[in-house]
Amino acid sequence: MDLGLKGKVVLITGGSKGIGLACARAFAQEGANVAIVSRSEENLARAREALAQDGVRVLTVAANLTQAEDAAAMAAAVEKALGPIDVLVNSAGAAKRHAIDDYDSHAWHHGMDAKYFPYVHAMDAVRAGMVARKRGAIVNIVGTGGKRAQATHLAGGAANAALMLVTVGMANALGKHGIRVNAINPASTYTGRVKQSLVLEAKEKNISEEEALKRLEAAIPFGRYGRPEEVAAVTVFLASDKASYVSGAVIPMDGAATPII
Repeated sequence: MDLGLKGKVVLITGGSKGIGLACARAFAQEGANVAIVSRSEENLARAREALAQDGVRVLTVAANLTQAEDAAAMAAAVEKALGPIDVLVNSAGAAKRHAIDDYDSHAWHHGMDAKYFPYVHAMDAVRAGMVARKRGAIVNIVGTGGKRAQATHLAGGAANAALMLVTVGMANALGKHGIRVNAINPASTYTGRVKQSLVLEAKEKNISEEEALKRLEAAIPFGRYGRPEEVAAVTVFLASDKASYVSGAVIPMDGAATPII
């Protein structure tokens, strides 16, 4: 199936690992010109090397997206090297989890700086160009923590909830300019971040990490965590011509673990 992505310029924040890296690989396989962004040069180098082993070449850009100026410079660098940005995929950042007694001002602010502001600044950086060209697609990877509160993830969950609102609001406001904005709510995706949460879960329940993994997977109807590649496949579809009338959607990808509308 031709998804109409060949030659398109795709910018992926948080593209050096996890779901973002899987998205980079998936878009490249569709013939897109891909740029990945991380604040870590080391992570970018590792990602570039891993992708090269699969025959995938990407542009790498280091940027601290908590700063609006860095986000604007990032977009300018990508457009100078590859051309106008057609697709933005936001997969950057993940708020740290905290035991409830450890929440303080720093933890709350970190939740927004880790996720909310990087996404918003990236969207702001590409929006004017997309409006001028009357086309564009934005996909925000936003965890289900914004729908279901967890004591160890309140700061990050609040950022996720805010990003879902921004996603549907942007979709409504930018539709007249031919720009589509959607979100995916992955949960239980087996990445490094999930491994971090297992440590906290084990500590809180006074069990081993292996037992924590077993219990958490048992609570998922599919009986397993999702894979980054599965989220990437939906991301590619939402960015493609095949989803030309899909905008303002927030799509759950949690293996039916959270039965809410």
